[in-house]
Amino acid sequence: MSLTFRRLGLEPDFVDYSECWELQRTIHSGVLADERPPEVLLLEHASVYTAGKRTEEIDRPRDGTRVVDVDRGGKITWHGPGQLVAYPIVKLASRGAVKDYVWRLEEVLINVVADYGIVATRVDGRAGVWVLGTDGAQDRKIAAIGIRVLKGVTLHGFALNCSNSLAAYGQIIPCGLTDASVTTISAEAGREVKPNDVVVRVEEEFERLLPAALAPTPADEAAPTELTTQGVTA
Repeated sequence: MSLTFRRLGLEPDFVDYSECWELQRTIHSGVLADERPPEVLLLEHASVYTAGKRTEEIDRPRDGTRVVDVDRGGKITWHGPGQLVAYPIVKLASRGAVKDYVWRLEEVLINVVADYGIVATRVDGRAGVWVLGTDGAQDRKIAAIGIRVLKGVTLHGFALNCSNSLAAYGQIIPCGLTDASVTTISAEAGREVKPNDVVVRVEEEFERLLPAALAPTPADEAAPTELTTQGVTA
């Protein structure tokens, strides 16, 4: 199965969150009805705070900044310029495939940041991808993951911090964490790395890792089957 990628807007064409949310829902309806192929939206948002279903009042900005409440998992986070956001809208292979799907999103991110000499990992009990602190330093989140699966089709996705300022995180408790911090590829690599610099690698990792978690599309099922015997394609 091949994925369809749409670079919806990268610097300087930042994407409004509400408009993109409407687009996600439109694509979701088409994928659910088998009327369109699975699609991955790649973009940079105009600056915005979004709050997942577990957000508490204490997590919100202390200066009254507007927050968009959404139906993904997790708590509050920030999206904006310098951060690559990916929204895969895909039909999972089974109801039990959600955990595997999230693992694959994490693996995409871990592999991409490794290109810049960054050792990132999963942390038990905490969503996203992390750079572990050493010598008493806090762990640093380099990418956030928040998804929803509605009738077997995914919404939302991940946000990879590339070259964005971290100032916006100072107004919230990002993802509800008080004992960890946030970082970017640029900060960890010691040089500027923008979303445009990593988007091709993200697409490559999606193509490699995601199809195994997805349900076949009508086009896949209609395609002729290749039979292989003793290494020879018939």
